[in-house]
Amino acid sequence: MSEESSNNNENRDKLQNVILINGLYENWFLDYASYVILDRAVPHINDGFKPVQRRILHSLKEMDDGRFNKAANVIGNTMKYHPHGDASIGDAMVQIGQKNLLIETQGNWGNPMTGDSSAAPRYIEGRLSKFALEVVFNPDTTYWQASYDGRNQEPITLPVKFPLLLAQGAEGIAVGLATKILPHNFIELIDASIGVLKGIRPQLLPDFPTAGTADCSNYNEGQRGGKVRVRAKIEERDKKTLAITEIPFSTTTSSLIDSVISANDKGKIKIKKIEDNTAKDVEIMIHLAPGTSPDVTIDALYAFTDCEVSISPNTCVIKDDKPHFLSVNDILIENTNNTRNLLKRELEIRLLELKEKIFFSSLLRIFIQEGMYKNTEYESSNSFERVVVVLDKLFEPYFPKFYRVILPEDYKRLIERPMSSITRFDVKKADEQLKSLQDGIKEVTHNLKNLVEYTVSWFEHIRDKYGKDRGRKTELRVFDRVEATQVALANVKLYVNKADGFIGTGLKKDEFICDCSDLDEIIVFREGGRFVVTKIQDKVFVGKDIIHVAVFKKGDERTVYNMIYKDGESGTCYVKRFAVLGVTRDKEYDLTKGTKGSKLYYFSANPNGEAEVVTIQLKPHSKLKKLQLDVNFADISIKGRGSMGNTVTKYPVRKVVLKSRGISTLSGRKIWYDESLKRLNVDSRGIYLGEFDGSDKILTVSAAGIYELSSFDLTNHFDDKMVLIEKYDADKVYTVIHLDGKTKNYYVKRFKFDDISIGKTVHIINEESGSKLRMISGAAQPVVRLEISKGKNQAVEQFELNLADTIDIKGMKAQGNKLSAFDIKNIELIAEHDDEEDVPGPIPESSLEEVVEAEKADEEAEKDVVELDTDAVEEDKLPVAKLPAKKDLPAPKKGKDIKLEITNPDDIDDKGQLDLF
Repeated sequence: MSEESSNNNENRDKLQNVILINGLYENWFLDYASYVILDRAVPHINDGFKPVQRRILHSLKEMDDGRFNKAANVIGNTMKYHPHGDASIGDAMVQIGQKNLLIETQGNWGNPMTGDSSAAPRYIEGRLSKFALEVVFNPDTTYWQASYDGRNQEPITLPVKFPLLLAQGAEGIAVGLATKILPHNFIELIDASIGVLKGIRPQLLPDFPTAGTADCSNYNEGQRGGKVRVRAKIEERDKKTLAITEIPFSTTTSSLIDSVISANDKGKIKIKKIEDNTAKDVEIMIHLAPGTSPDVTIDALYAFTDCEVSISPNTCVIKDDKPHFLSVNDILIENTNNTRNLLKRELEIRLLELKEKIFFSSLLRIFIQEGMYKNTEYESSNSFERVVVVLDKLFEPYFPKFYRVILPEDYKRLIERPMSSITRFDVKKADEQLKSLQDGIKEVTHNLKNLVEYTVSWFEHIRDKYGKDRGRKTELRVFDRVEATQVALANVKLYVNKADGFIGTGLKKDEFICDCSDLDEIIVFREGGRFVVTKIQDKVFVGKDIIHVAVFKKGDERTVYNMIYKDGESGTCYVKRFAVLGVTRDKEYDLTKGTKGSKLYYFSANPNGEAEVVTIQLKPHSKLKKLQLDVNFADISIKGRGSMGNTVTKYPVRKVVLKSRGISTLSGRKIWYDESLKRLNVDSRGIYLGEFDGSDKILTVSAAGIYELSSFDLTNHFDDKMVLIEKYDADKVYTVIHLDGKTKNYYVKRFKFDDISIGKTVHIINEESGSKLRMISGAAQPVVRLEISKGKNQAVEQFELNLADTIDIKGMKAQGNKLSAFDIKNIELIAEHDDEEDVPGPIPESSLEEVVEAEKADEEAEKDVVELDTDAVEEDKLPVAKLPAKKDLPAPKKGKDIKLEITNPDDIDDKGQLDLF
């Protein structure tokens, strides 16, 4: 054999002993991924637990004796079921305890609001809550499996009769997938489950334990691709101080404060000091720097800090031993159906138990009453097999009475009873017990036949028993999107070198333009009639011969540019007015016709659409008698930036000079108030407040009886407890009904709001504790309905009252007139008339009884009145009437007039006389 052949055989033998790892790696990785997904990271749809959480709850139940157990002991006991160490068990137990639903805690379990960790497991204690004991456990309906070492039995899933997964939420990262289920409100889940049982598809939205406000318009039922925006609740304590009282879910007070400090250091916001006063409730105080707007700072906090966070849900659960991506609404339907099935199983088990009790009670009764225990054949039996044969023979006539056959085990229970209990057998008591058992069977059978109603009553029971103080914490709102460029602090300075064509923040030796933000865009106009918009930078070339530089505001319709230019080809002079609404960054735009030699004669930028008058001086020409003409830009329509403009002259222009400044040609800004966003807008959303210009103000009145005047700046924030918002009119009269906290009387007053400075707050009612603003109206004739109780019987009467007739216009600080001497039960504004109409007048307090008596007298009088028909009256003739028989007429009463309906002139005699009786 050659040497080469020998080597080949040797290599072949080696290859036969090689194990390829490709397939092994694939299989092992899939096994590992399945293990992490199923046994560690993803919760099960039935009970909502990950394996470690389920084992902790099972261990707590196993150790439960009503007293608190050290967390360390619970962790040690759980290690019998969970083979991953004490650290993971301890962390999972603390997380369950912090959710305040399944574990009743004692000691320092940490604070999820502040991010503070819990004390060591040896120092904290816990036990199952009453809710957990009632809802989570039932050994009879639990399916069991062997623990990892085969020494113990653990539940496959716990029989949870509640949508616990959606109530607590869950988060986990597995291999190749992740889950993030947001928490939902306890009561809303129960109400939605009841709706599912009635055939109504749920529409769940999350509710976070940290409260705050949330925009769930893109929640997508909690599935992938959805998004929830969550904001902190920020209050304006005064013009120099903001307070954060609620934080977004997934943040802590520490992380939020760090984000605020970071934004301040980067120049995004400007604050003087921040303090953390959080104890039981969150309170982070932010002290503003002098001259800083609180409204703009609030928007900046939402834009640049963790005061607003975006959460992307990803609802993944284990169902049928596989991961499934379901919506939260589908999960609730599954949980509700699972609860119904568990309740059905419990009822079936209960029914079987009742039947067994009746079966044995009947067996025992027959055994004793029929004296079978005295039977000689039975007494002489010397083996259990013989006893079974004898008892079968004795019980044979009674077999049809039992719901199942009698087994040897039943006989064994029977003969094992002590003789003393047989001799003391109470037939009456046995009958009562039997009746009670039969009633129980009827009830269980009824519940099984009406399982939906029984399940509804279960959910209602849980809601009534455990739903106290579990109302919604997170306020649901639709947010406006805060543009970072609009609220960014002016933290840099802009400079320009017009001759060389450079702009930027680093040209500190050149001309200063303005303070701006490092997020701003800059618009630059040049002499050639071109402009460009570029991002602010340290230094950037934008073209020589710059004539105007400013911060560019996208979509700004108020800034209008006035311009006169010469077309290079024809030499014609044009005038145009335009606004720049939107452009492509760093793209150059030509404002002229674009021909060679075009030139700008005049250019001005007007932030509020001002229109000046300019004089155009022409070069001397043989055909010209007048060498100058005036152009008023107010006569020029505002068009797009690409428009050619209007022709001014075809003759050469020497120069253009400003003759006079003008005023704005734009109409007042139309402002609306969006009630859902609590913000002003110019997009026709919400309540129309009117056209605003110059020094116009907005009037707001809060439920506490405090009014404030503010500007119509779109960045303003408004209080949730506001009861009135409208354009301020110094001449408008308002009517107010308020409760005086000291005297407990209602007062009415009419007044005009004083023109106070913007931002100042003033009370319009008594500041005494207990004082309330009950009603405010700006109508000329507000009408209210009063419910008044008076007299010994406290009879309730209703009256309509025109408040404009009750009191004259007085000062804003006046107390007003007492609304009534009687006890007012209710006040309802029923009409608001803006002109003089026939509306109810005032009811004097001293004459309420007289009014009632007068109304009764009018009712009596109406019984004696016959309506007069004037349609039959002929011109220049006496009225005539067709009368009924005399017996049908009402008897005349002293002091009473009778009106008759005149229908036929033939019933009147020649003299025009009418004998009534």
